[in-house]
Amino acid sequence: MGKDKIDEVELQKNRMQKMLAIGQVFRPSAPVNTYTLFAGRRKQLQNIISVLSQAGQHAIIYGERGVGKTSLTNILSEIFRDETNQSWPYVRINCDGQDTFKSIWQKIFRELQIITQKTGVGFVPSTQQKLISLNDFLSDSPQPDEIRYWLQQFGGLSIIVIDEIDRIIDKQTATLLADTIKTLSDHALETKIILVGVADSVDDLISEHKSVERALVQILMPRMSVSELTEIIDKGLSVLEMTIEEQAKQQIATLSQGLPHYTHLLGLYSAQSACQKDSLKIDLDDVQVAIRQAVETIQQSILSDYHKAVSSSRKTIYAQALLACALANKNDLGYFSATDVRAPLAKITGKPYDINAFSQHLNAFCDTPRGPTLQKSGFVRRFKFRFINPLLQPYVILHGLAKGLIDEKTLAEVQ
Repeated sequence: MGKDKIDEVELQKNRMQKMLAIGQVFRPSAPVNTYTLFAGRRKQLQNIISVLSQAGQHAIIYGERGVGKTSLTNILSEIFRDETNQSWPYVRINCDGQDTFKSIWQKIFRELQIITQKTGVGFVPSTQQKLISLNDFLSDSPQPDEIRYWLQQFGGLSIIVIDEIDRIIDKQTATLLADTIKTLSDHALETKIILVGVADSVDDLISEHKSVERALVQILMPRMSVSELTEIIDKGLSVLEMTIEEQAKQQIATLSQGLPHYTHLLGLYSAQSACQKDSLKIDLDDVQVAIRQAVETIQQSILSDYHKAVSSSRKTIYAQALLACALANKNDLGYFSATDVRAPLAKITGKPYDINAFSQHLNAFCDTPRGPTLQKSGFVRRFKFRFINPLLQPYVILHGLAKGLIDEKTLAEVQ
């Protein structure tokens, strides 16, 4: 084999190794699971550290889907160990629509075990250890005080994360969870419960179980700021020993619309594009490649939702109206009003629209057959809207750029 051939094989090998490393750093399809790659959320981390250090306090972390709540809880044990030099047993479980109070604790107790000791007898006494699952003792219809008793027997510090509580359908289960937190708080157990869900689940839990409010610290996870999103990029590229043009980095962060999923997605495709050129620096051309690739490879459910919302056999402004919704100013929970849609719609279409001219489009996005793409709340003349699937919002913007509904200059003016 000639030297040139050997060099080409080695180049291909190095390129594939770099591509593999890029895929391990930028993870759009899975939550972050190491402190090294975790970025931002300093206020939320401080609040959680405070909860873990205060007797009788527990927490509920809430926010839109896709803002990084699971990533935060994934590295919680590692963060707390680094901050306090203590290692707590850590359990995280996901709820589903079939869960009951008992099944939730079965999932948790499957992970928690008690070490029992039995001293032998005879001429050479010995001590034997045995692992016992708490599920061996759980009754058929457990109550909060029983849970408190067995957690007390487990003894000591532990962090229990109960994720996706908004998927719990059974109201009795939510009531018993609230009562359990109050019971643990009243007895000042060192075990800490951290609930995770969307804002609506917090409202339901607190409004129907006021007694738990004192024990449950509410921690809002808003969308990430541009500086937090650029920190994700910087941390990832530092691990990869790559760099990025400042303008390219800012564009990725802006297009992500506060959702780390899209920062990882665009970071992944941008870094891969640079790698294909054997470059260690990402530029604006790489970001353009990433935008096109993101639009082409987006999840089928998001693609279906988009086409369902905007498709029509005649000329309409549904695509422009949905894009304007995606670009509208939003509060920490993702809500916007019709007034917030008016300015971006005028920029996109090049002409002003009264609210009455596009209010029917907003209503259509909330109902079948075009949706529901948006969720509507409030009352007449003061309705608020938000994307049911937050991940659809950045896709609408990326699609608009890729298809020429909006250019980068207009996008910068609207943001």
